[in-house]
Amino acid sequence: MATDNRGRKLPKGIRQRSKDSFEGRFTYQHKTYTVHGETVTKTQKAMIELRYKLEHGIYTEKKKITLNDWFATWMEEYKKNQVKKGTYTSYQNYYKCAIKEKLGDKLISDIRGEHIQKLYNDLVEEEYTLSSIKVIKAILNSSLKQAVKNGLIERNPVPLATLPRQQEKKDRQAMTKEQQALFMEYAKDSYLYNLFAVMLRTGMRSGEMLGLKYTDIDKRKNVIHVKRTLYYANGEGYVEDAPKTKTSLRDVPMTAATQELLEDQRKYWGFKVERLDRYLFCNENGDPLSRARIQREIDQITKRITAAGHEFPHITAHVFRHTFATRAIEAGMQPQVLKTILGHSSLAMTMDLYSHVLPDTKADEMEKIANVF
Repeated sequence: MATDNRGRKLPKGIRQRSKDSFEGRFTYQHKTYTVHGETVTKTQKAMIELRYKLEHGIYTEKKKITLNDWFATWMEEYKKNQVKKGTYTSYQNYYKCAIKEKLGDKLISDIRGEHIQKLYNDLVEEEYTLSSIKVIKAILNSSLKQAVKNGLIERNPVPLATLPRQQEKKDRQAMTKEQQALFMEYAKDSYLYNLFAVMLRTGMRSGEMLGLKYTDIDKRKNVIHVKRTLYYANGEGYVEDAPKTKTSLRDVPMTAATQELLEDQRKYWGFKVERLDRYLFCNENGDPLSRARIQREIDQITKRITAAGHEFPHITAHVFRHTFATRAIEAGMQPQVLKTILGHSSLAMTMDLYSHVLPDTKADEMEKIANVF
C-alpha cells in the first residue's frame, strides 16, 4: 500500500506525486483512468465522480483539439449556412483580433473560467467596448456550447466568467443644426453631396445607401425600398447582404426633395447607358463605393471647414443617421414612427439611442412649463 511523504498509508489506488499533488487510478471495463487532486480527499472525490460518470454513460473523454481548430470547424459546419455573410465575416474578424492570439493554441479541454475572465480583463485594458466584449463572449459561448453537445468537452467554461462592469454610456453624437448647415455648405462641390443629403433626410445606414439601386426608388408610392446592404469583405470584394435585421427590410418615405436628390444622382456621372442594376451611389466608373472612401470624403470636408476657422467635431457616416433622428425628435415625430423609419427591432432601442435631445431643445421644452410653478 502506498504512503504519503510523511509515511502515512494512503487509500487504495492513490499515491502522492509531489507536496501538493495526489494521483488516483482505477480500472473500469479493462481500461485505466487517472485523476489528480491537491489533497487525498479531493482525489478520492474525483475518483468517485469519474466512476459515476463511467457507470452512467455520461463521461466525455477529453479530445486534443485546440480552440483554433474547433473554431474553424464550428464556423464551417454550424455557422456558414445559418448566419448572414456579414455576421460570418464579423465573427471571423472578432476571433482573429481578440481571441486567437490569447486562447487559440489552448486545447478546448484545458480552457477554464479564469482563462475567459483574463481575456475579458485584457480586452478592457485594450479599450474594447462592452458591446464588443459581449459579441466576443457570444462567439465563445456558442462555439463551446456546441463542443459540449458534440462530446468534446464536459463543461462550457464561458458562464464561469463575469463580464466587465457597464461603462458610462456616451451620448450618441449628432450634428447641431448649425453644424449640419455648415457641413452641407462645404460639401456642395463634393461628388458625395447627394449621398450626405439623402442620409440626412432618411436616416439610412451607410451600407444601405451603398447598396441602393435605382430600381429601389418607388416614385409611385414615394418610398425607398431598403432591400440590401453592401460591404467589402477581404478576399471576396464587394458583397451584398440582407439588411441588419428583419425590421431593417423596410420602406422609407421619400419627400420631394429626397426624390429630386436621387434623380440628380442617377444622372450625376453622365453614363451613356443606364444600368438599372448599378448601385446609385458609385464612383466615376460605375463601381461600388467603400465605407472607407465615404469616411475619407467626410474628413476632407471637415478639414476644409476647420481650415476656414470654424470649430467642427470629428464625425463618421453614422452621425448622419443620428442627426436625422435628432431632427425628427425635435420636429415632434412619434417614437413608433421613427422606429419604423430607422428599421429598429424594438421601440426600446429607438428610445435608448435617440431619446436624448440637444441642449437648446431641452431649454425650449423647459420654458413650456415655466409658468406652471
